[in-house]
Amino acid sequence: MYQPQQQRRRRSFAPFIVAIILAGALIVGLKLFFGGGTGPGGGGGTSGGDGTAQKLACDDDGTTLTIAASSEKAELLRKMANGYNGREVDGRCVDVVVTSKPSGGAMQALARGWNTKLDGPKPDVWSPAGTGWITLLRQRTEGTDKGQVVGTDTPSIATTPLVIAMPKPMAQALGWPSKKLGWSDVLELANDPKGWAKYGHPEWGQFRLGKTNPNFSTAGLNATVGAYFAATGLSGDLSEQNITDPKTRAFVQGVERSIVHYGDTTLTFLANLQHADDQGAAMSYISAVTVEEKSVWDYNQGNPSGDPKTLGKHAKPKVPLVAIYPKEGTLFSDNPYAVLSWADDAKRAAALDFLKYLHNEEQQKEFASYAFRSAEGKAGELITTANGLNPKEPGTTLSVPIPNVLDRTLKSWAELRKPANVLVVMDTSGSMGADVAGTGKSKLDLAREAAINALPQFGPNDRVGLWMFSLKQDGNKDHLELVPMGKNNRKALVSKLNGLIPNGGTGLYDTTLASYRHVLAHKSRDAINAVVFLTDGKNEDNNSISLDTLLSDLRKESGQETVRVFTIAYGADADLDTLKTISQTTDAAAYDSRKAGSIDEVFTAVISNF
Repeated sequence: MYQPQQQRRRRSFAPFIVAIILAGALIVGLKLFFGGGTGPGGGGGTSGGDGTAQKLACDDDGTTLTIAASSEKAELLRKMANGYNGREVDGRCVDVVVTSKPSGGAMQALARGWNTKLDGPKPDVWSPAGTGWITLLRQRTEGTDKGQVVGTDTPSIATTPLVIAMPKPMAQALGWPSKKLGWSDVLELANDPKGWAKYGHPEWGQFRLGKTNPNFSTAGLNATVGAYFAATGLSGDLSEQNITDPKTRAFVQGVERSIVHYGDTTLTFLANLQHADDQGAAMSYISAVTVEEKSVWDYNQGNPSGDPKTLGKHAKPKVPLVAIYPKEGTLFSDNPYAVLSWADDAKRAAALDFLKYLHNEEQQKEFASYAFRSAEGKAGELITTANGLNPKEPGTTLSVPIPNVLDRTLKSWAELRKPANVLVVMDTSGSMGADVAGTGKSKLDLAREAAINALPQFGPNDRVGLWMFSLKQDGNKDHLELVPMGKNNRKALVSKLNGLIPNGGTGLYDTTLASYRHVLAHKSRDAINAVVFLTDGKNEDNNSISLDTLLSDLRKESGQETVRVFTIAYGADADLDTLKTISQTTDAAAYDSRKAGSIDEVFTAVISNF
């Protein structure tokens, strides 16, 4: 077992006290500046890159190893790093700092060249949730001047298989646990016009699947690959010919048509499901969601985020989830550990030593205590039928396709995914003209650029429109339509976005309801119908409807389809709590862009829902 050695190189006592005082002052200042919001994490010493403090032990001449880890395990790795920091490797004190970075976002950042202003601290080690991201990175950098960013040795530190999670009564209605279920059953139910009425439950409505965007999320990537495997009947050696086969494409497209919306993280679905369960309406939100096995355990503990610090702070759900291991086979999120090419000898030695630390028995037990399987795939004590899981599954494990096939799979998905009807609503009130320190630009400038940068995520089958709002933009209306919802209108959208000018107050409530009703009136049964609503303030229209009236009009009857309002709280003065309530009421998600400089990343994350 690894223990920090006694011969640590410590800071002198006086500077340590000064550092604590300065850190405390900085934390208080940040809380005030960002409206009291705090990120996950605790401890003291330095930031993990996303607002979470870590305990450091070395002097300035020590080695600091920065690890970019996928979000579902970052906090657990920080906890382990705090127990490791101060160990000496080759005579030098080592501190490990863990930053949280979604796997798809990290892959894209590494492929184009890591930009610390946009992407955070440059990592020495990358640990995405699954090997598929390393495969894609190799494919994206092959033949470029970046060379091989990741070596061939990328061992696993913990594993968890992809499953189809279902509310227990729904799974039982399909024959679980005695009947083997999989993607073919999902497709059959999704295509049946009777929906759940076929199984004696018309009150559950149509089958609704939650699945994350495979360009951003490991669960989404593995689910997409799994659907292609299911369509072909293969468990390995998937080829480009398989991907382009019309029957395969029809199968995958059928699965995608049951999607309620996509997203950058499974937490969107699990948090909304928890909220619905709290309201006694768990069965009305979603029928199934593709997640990692450990996320089923997290949810059933009342802790959908998987953050160790919030475990036990919320009651367990009234309706638990159970894991369906697709009978056609599934992929593992194997959490590889990749030392990046630019790590120097000292950091490489530290990285290998920390890897050994993660592989020792004590740390593997720690992973198991949060429902991860071991690095070798062995199920721990929490993987039980009582927890809705099965230690004997999966019966068939699928292999990650070779780079060119995996890349073609993503491109094919973009052609087959469920289309979207989206109305983008931009706040142009006077406060949007405020300068953002250090950028030389206003808040509206940065929001406009972020929206334009995100437009390429929409495909040729998506219909996108644009509104602006402040106060009395069109007679007594607080909003003004700039671009009607339509296909292939990117040029018009860019032109109108570039022409936005800040002026007036914030007509939040009336505009939210008007945009919701507008999309509802133009909705398509075969599309994701949604509003993307960005604002930097609170409702300032004294003649508007009340918040209670707004929420009442946004609520839907159980089983009905709805328009989802994805909100962005932009800047320190944005009314995040109200925006969260609006999004929860419409089974969508609220995004926090109160931190200066985060809007580009946030806008991209919002558009990943489509």
